[in-house]
Amino acid sequence: MTGRIQLLLVEDSQADARLILEVFKDERVAVDVHVVRDGEEAMHYLCRSGTYRHARRPDVVLLDLNLPKKDGREVLAEMKASADLNSIPVLILTTSQSEEDIVKSYKLQASCYIPKPMDLEQFSSIIKSLDQFWFHNVRYPSKK
Repeated sequence: MTGRIQLLLVEDSQADARLILEVFKDERVAVDVHVVRDGEEAMHYLCRSGTYRHARRPDVVLLDLNLPKKDGREVLAEMKASADLNSIPVLILTTSQSEEDIVKSYKLQASCYIPKPMDLEQFSSIIKSLDQFWFHNVRYPSKK
């Protein structure tokens, strides 16, 4: 794939979203980040409906599980049930350390499950590792 990676960040915590964006900026990550704050908004973006009808299809989704309106578990299930969306890698980044959430996420075909660390330096390190692996090493299909 050529060009910049399109990332949909589904995160209701403004502080976490700001930190992720700051790390990407500091690391000069070649990624366009589109932020939505809840699960319903995420599905509108992914389905390109309403105000998102001209949205670019994301190459990857970074998804929190604990979201308002529609939680991340529901978003993941809907994405993986959709023929149009099921090929998009979904990276779970959440505060939940629940074994049930981990198992369910992988059963729903999440690409990875990352618990959010409470330590700022560890959080930053995780975001940097996402950059190294998902945005530098992984190949994505050509845009349709």
